[in-house]
Amino acid sequence: MSISNLTSRIPGFHRMSTAERLEAVAAFSDLDETTRAQLAAPGNIDTHLADHMIENVVATLSIPIGVATNMRVDGKDVLVPMATEESSVVAAVCNSARQCYDSGGFITSVSGTLMIAQVQLVGVTDPENARLRILEHRDEIAAICDRCDPMLVQLGGGFRDLEVRIVDSRGGPMVVTHLIVDTRDAMGANTVNTMAETLAPSIESWTGGKVFLRILSNLADRRLARARATWPAEAIGGEAVRDGMISAYHFAEADPYRAATHNKGIMNGVSAVVLATGNDTRAVEAGAHAYAARKGRYTSLTSWEVTADGSLAGSIEIPLPVGLVGGATKIHPTARACLKILGVSTAAELARIIAAVGLAQNFGAMKALATTGIQKGHMALHANNVAIAAGAVGDEVAMLAAILVERRQVRQDVATAELERMRAGAA
Repeated sequence: MSISNLTSRIPGFHRMSTAERLEAVAAFSDLDETTRAQLAAPGNIDTHLADHMIENVVATLSIPIGVATNMRVDGKDVLVPMATEESSVVAAVCNSARQCYDSGGFITSVSGTLMIAQVQLVGVTDPENARLRILEHRDEIAAICDRCDPMLVQLGGGFRDLEVRIVDSRGGPMVVTHLIVDTRDAMGANTVNTMAETLAPSIESWTGGKVFLRILSNLADRRLARARATWPAEAIGGEAVRDGMISAYHFAEADPYRAATHNKGIMNGVSAVVLATGNDTRAVEAGAHAYAARKGRYTSLTSWEVTADGSLAGSIEIPLPVGLVGGATKIHPTARACLKILGVSTAAELARIIAAVGLAQNFGAMKALATTGIQKGHMALHANNVAIAAGAVGDEVAMLAAILVERRQVRQDVATAELERMRAGAA
């Protein structure tokens, strides 16, 4: 299959065996045998590597990695690995992407790859003058920061700008310096933290104050990823479905109690790709939720509208500080394999795809809520987990799950009783 003929629309992908799916993904992404073997290994990480990634290691925990199909991002078909323990998440992305595939898929953009480090200065009686004194040393600050990571500078990154804010607090005014740094294809936490710590003594000497915190901000609002897509009304079940989804969005936009669950659904998709690629799920989650409250009220990360021709148009804007170098993205073999599946060469490309997945996930959740309800599809997939927990093995899993769904009682006690009946009848 030539590259130009590659398509993320793989008929019957969900009905294939695990091995067959892996072969299809390997063919699409042109994976070598080493990468195929890594993905096929049930554990995916040896204890020696685990022991050097974190402290006090006693075991590893495997999370399933599914692949979202039907994704077309900026005119290119991609297969997207997603690491999650929750049923229906991957399926929702596949179905949502399929419904907008013929209308062009997802169009994305990024604001850049800038991160912010904060230096907290306290104990100054003249904060306005202290602020200006720091700003007067901009060129010196730039030089100090760039000396911390000459390799980053060689790659086109480094110090970009300086902001100094006065923050009123319970303990009095704080002078907070923001270092704006282009971290290129790294998430950049270690780099900007080093710059902040190196700069701190100079800020103290210029102002006479005391520096305490010197650390990045996870509200990475200089590193936004955006995605948009259009779903024709006829492709999603008609105008009534469209209008129900618009009403669901209006609810989330207006009410923080709804917005919290609305955005959690978005992060189901976002965090699954972030985790699969070895990036920092906690940083991305924190930044996304902080960004959702940036106007003083927690609200939706997405926007939904009706176009002039009656289609449903969705968009998302979200901070996505992800990288391709450093941390687990560089040393975890399965994360590296997932990046090979994606075929991305820059952190910006990765962020754009993740934003598209978040939008697809949101579409799927809102459509389910506006039509059959979230439980029908979710519980149908969750029934397999309940069947396994009840002790079903082999073909029993699918048989028992089907019974639970038919009875609309996807519960552990029902599964146990039905499994006993199945086995008694087969004896």
